[in-house]
Amino acid sequence: MSINVFIDGGHGTTGIEIADRLAGRPELSLITVPEERRRDAGARRDALNAADIVILCLPDDAAREAVALIDNDRTRVIDASTAHRVADGWTYGFPELEPGHREVLADSRFVANPGCWPTGFLALVRPLVLAGLIPADWPVTVSGASGYSGGGKAMIADYEGDAGAPSAFRPYGMALGHKHVPEMTRYSGLTHPPLFAPAVANAYRGMIVEVPLQLRAMPGAPTLTDVHAALAAAYAGSQVVSVASLEDSLSIGQVALEHVGATDRLALFVCGNADSGQARLVAALDNLGKGAAGAAVQNLNILAGLPETAGLRL
Repeated sequence: MSINVFIDGGHGTTGIEIADRLAGRPELSLITVPEERRRDAGARRDALNAADIVILCLPDDAAREAVALIDNDRTRVIDASTAHRVADGWTYGFPELEPGHREVLADSRFVANPGCWPTGFLALVRPLVLAGLIPADWPVTVSGASGYSGGGKAMIADYEGDAGAPSAFRPYGMALGHKHVPEMTRYSGLTHPPLFAPAVANAYRGMIVEVPLQLRAMPGAPTLTDVHAALAAAYAGSQVVSVASLEDSLSIGQVALEHVGATDRLALFVCGNADSGQARLVAALDNLGKGAAGAAVQNLNILAGLPETAGLRL
């Protein structure tokens, strides 16, 4: 028997990417609402309640409204918005977060898809906090750049409009109150929010997330080898997350925004200088892949008891 899936907001950037990954899978049946009825609450309610699994690709308020329209105790929800990422009763949809988290996800009814920036940040930081290499109260900084598709329709129009791109590289979130910070803080296990310094690049997709560490100043003065060993152990055997060898990481001259291409992979690097005791931890991912649509499909597979990487672009 096939699993009924409804993508609410399926005409947006993330929704289209998800539908592409689900197309042609005989174990799934996609429920659709005619375009002229997309804003019809009754039609959406019927679709939401007919689905075994719903994926919400909506603004925050609309995502909350969609959840309220579900009046059964059976339909399971994956929310790609920010609305429920730190909400009670919702499981954070990053299977690789820590040992045992995948099993918690499999038994959950409500799952909040991670943000793209937190995906890279948590992949780098959470294993190091668990291993005791980064103290929970350590002041952590995270920076990088993302393709402009991560900013949604308004930013896409800004960069692709007739006036041309506003700049090749543009830092934002200057007031340090970005909506991703609460999930970064909670799920990393840090006591204090990281200093988050994001930027957008004049590229449609792809992203680099970087966490610099002054290893020599940290308790125990962990080495690059220590850091790499902790990350390699955390993702050993993963088909989605890879950790470059320490030798390759130390010899790499640069990591391109499009390093993983339009895939659902997440690539990690432990770069730095052993003599100076400094590290640059780097995560490369597609903001529309593992940072959005790929993560949603991975979570759907886990909820449905299907092979975790089915439909993913690896």
